[in-house]
Amino acid sequence: MLRALFISLSKAHWAQRLITQWRFAWKMASRFIAGETVEDAIRAVEQLNAAGILATLDHLGENTDSQAAAEQSTTDILKILDAIHAAGLRSNVSIKLSQLGLVLDSELAYANLVTILERARQVGNFVRVDMEDSSLVGITLELVFRARTAGFDNVGTVIQSYLYRSPEDTRNLAQAGIRVRLVKGAYKEPASVAYPKKADVDAAFNQLVDILLQAEQALDAPGGSANVLFPPLTAVGSHDPLRLKYARESLKKLGLPDQAAEFQFLYGIRRDLQQDLVKAGYPVRVYVPYGTHWYPYFMRRLAERPANVWFFISSFFQK
Repeated sequence: MLRALFISLSKAHWAQRLITQWRFAWKMASRFIAGETVEDAIRAVEQLNAAGILATLDHLGENTDSQAAAEQSTTDILKILDAIHAAGLRSNVSIKLSQLGLVLDSELAYANLVTILERARQVGNFVRVDMEDSSLVGITLELVFRARTAGFDNVGTVIQSYLYRSPEDTRNLAQAGIRVRLVKGAYKEPASVAYPKKADVDAAFNQLVDILLQAEQALDAPGGSANVLFPPLTAVGSHDPLRLKYARESLKKLGLPDQAAEFQFLYGIRRDLQQDLVKAGYPVRVYVPYGTHWYPYFMRRLAERPANVWFFISSFFQK
């Protein structure tokens, strides 16, 4: 019930106006968000890199409601690509197509995506197109495949294991050589399109790990690029120790090197697991969000972990 409530609140403009005015809300949100400026983001990545951890930077924003806002978001992403290059950081970028105008006009979003991919190619970097709710999955994948067909091998995307369609989508992406971050999914979806039970989502996650790693095994040289900005075909995005264990065991079972999969975490969550994997020799990348449009992301993080919700509620009454 609480999960559904917080996911609904993530889309409620009245709640955003109210909650973002609460000082303690930002204090809580800053656990998951590196800061509001490019400088904050760069400092966070520098700290991660110093600890042997890679990063992907996400300038927060989604569901832009005007062409001007979409173009401003594109400009902001170009600036972070330039900042990464100038600072010599081991970080790529993650973006949402609704941030680039997808809900307004798919051609607008595609044009902005191409602009970003071209700049990323100029500076030798990689762009991950994040996945959004099920209403945007089909068009998101269509534009990712279109970009790949246009010659952009520096584009990847995300697959959510709770969606019934994900095995077919994953096979198609792997066949095209498009790098995939596998996650469970963080949106409220109807049972008509997504597994409602956690056990089924977990089983589907393991199945998708196998699909990706088997595709990786078929490559002549499985593993990540010598350029650490480019991840391998398989990125396992989870804080669930059982899912991480399954992926590690699958790597061994298939005779793949540790570098054939990258383990990805959200900023501020399970730092202990991050360090354990780094010490074991696996590539680890942290998803680092930043920016002033932090509210929807923050609400989804609260929805994922009941402990976060109760901390948030208790902070309200202590205000």
